[in-house]
Amino acid sequence: MTELSLVSALLIGFLGSTHCLGMCGGIAAVLGVQSDNRFSRLLSYNCGRLVTYTLIGAVTGLLGEQLLVAQPQFTVLLRVLAGVLMVAMGLYVSQWWMGLTQLERAGAKLWRMIQPLAAKVLPISNHRQALQLGILWGLLPCGLVYSTLSWALATADWRQSALIMLAFGVGTLPAMLSVGFISEKVLQQFRQQKIRWAAGVLIMIFGVLTLVAPLQHSGHRTIKAGADIAPHQHH
Repeated sequence: MTELSLVSALLIGFLGSTHCLGMCGGIAAVLGVQSDNRFSRLLSYNCGRLVTYTLIGAVTGLLGEQLLVAQPQFTVLLRVLAGVLMVAMGLYVSQWWMGLTQLERAGAKLWRMIQPLAAKVLPISNHRQALQLGILWGLLPCGLVYSTLSWALATADWRQSALIMLAFGVGTLPAMLSVGFISEKVLQQFRQQKIRWAAGVLIMIFGVLTLVAPLQHSGHRTIKAGADIAPHQHH
């Protein structure tokens, strides 16, 4: 994995945070107004989210490792899947196509089991509870998270996958930490259609690049194989 992968994951989290504001912004806003320690509690909540993202990233990467050990030919397929889902993520963030809501609906079954645990933590009265809520809220059904996980799966390495999901989570922090501290007017500007469109297009570019990479790699392998065969044919 190159540093570019982490930077890309960071940017995807940052660009997609317009969507995160809708999914998690309400909880973050409540934490932001509850006490004099609002920033530290908001930070604890977001640290909990990052812990969950990192852990599910590691598990996903481990699954990718096991899959490729059993079926090495799936390498290109996983990369193509990641690219397609990232393009879908861009369409989702820009609100041009909401197909990823189907993924969220699938995850809603798991969330129904987790939600009662999250309800027990509320109302937040200390940093430990804020951290616990963040850990649970990191499992909220989210097409953005699922799409990034597909990219992490394609790495087929639990360390790289965990780092990608951590970088994604860090990318969402500026928007999530600002909720409750900046005015609703500023948040409305951040949610503007043009901002969503720009973020969606950039995420789609990342998806296209992810799609092109395995195809180029496959092409290079074909050329190399042809070069190896040619001398034998000559003899």
